[in-house]
Amino acid sequence: MSKKAVSYRDAGVDIDRANSFVESIKPLVGATTRQGVLGTIGGFGGLFHLDREMYRNPLLVATTDGVGTKLMIAHAMDRHDTVGIDLVAMNVNDLIVQGAEPLFFLDYIATGKLDPHRCRLVVEGISKGCVEAGCALLGGETAEMPQFYREDEYDLAGFCVGVVERESIIDGSGISLGDRIIGLPSSGLHSNGYSLARRVFFQKKKLKHTDIIDGLRGTLGDELLRPTRIYVKTVLSLIKNVSVKGIVHITGGGFYENVPRILHPALKARIEKKQWERPAVFEIMQAMGNIKEAEMYRVFNMGIGMMLIVGEEDADDALDHLTSMGETATVIGSIEHKSDDEAPVLVV
Repeated sequence: MSKKAVSYRDAGVDIDRANSFVESIKPLVGATTRQGVLGTIGGFGGLFHLDREMYRNPLLVATTDGVGTKLMIAHAMDRHDTVGIDLVAMNVNDLIVQGAEPLFFLDYIATGKLDPHRCRLVVEGISKGCVEAGCALLGGETAEMPQFYREDEYDLAGFCVGVVERESIIDGSGISLGDRIIGLPSSGLHSNGYSLARRVFFQKKKLKHTDIIDGLRGTLGDELLRPTRIYVKTVLSLIKNVSVKGIVHITGGGFYENVPRILHPALKARIEKKQWERPAVFEIMQAMGNIKEAEMYRVFNMGIGMMLIVGEEDADDALDHLTSMGETATVIGSIEHKSDDEAPVLVV
């Protein structure tokens, strides 16, 4: 009696399907190419040539991040064309706060069963984000992991490398009393705080992704899937034209956790929330969930995705330059002296 041979496909991993998927995304990867890229996708590692003649004393900056439970919204709505943008944005926005230019990006997609169409939509978003950020999609990994993830599930992780001249690093060390804080608006929640948002909207209020709520731009699901803004071109252009002392990406931890990263212990940031209009989704969520104001600013970006700290004498020039780029930027606060018993961030 002959025994039936068991294959990798029988175990849930289809190598041929994976190879076909890689072939299908090569044009998406090619669309992101930039100076320095060597070779094509498919090797064991991506190759990038850093032209040392372009720099005097270059430093590489690396970041890694994911999209978090925002992916659960994408799964529930079966919409996968925007989370790839989020993946790129969460990495490059972290990278540019030090004044670095993004060079290349790597992605990791893990799934229970490879769905070529769905994963291609994800990579389309990644490609679009890389083009917007000016970095190359240098490579990645798609891991089919049956029984570890459900067949219809996937998770994302991203990695970005950039470069900055040593003498041009922006680290907040020059921030001083009287400096102004300029806010750049967010597109919404970006990719942070979704565990709390989902608890309020879907567990507490029992809403559906297709529900229409007054004040929101489209359905609730549309609002929650709105892609994270990519600030690369805006920030890199500004720092070439205006002296910027510090930059803060308002990501996980909101105002209270992110702003102190670049402040001297003797300084505090006074932020006036009346200086910008908060997107309706934050007001609606706060009211529905009975969330305290301090908790909102500790978890979410509250409509400010990036903060730029400049000298008082440079604030007008910075605003003029940002306006010329189509940004709706405004001064939202200033740097003040902090006593020992005060918090480093004061939102009033």
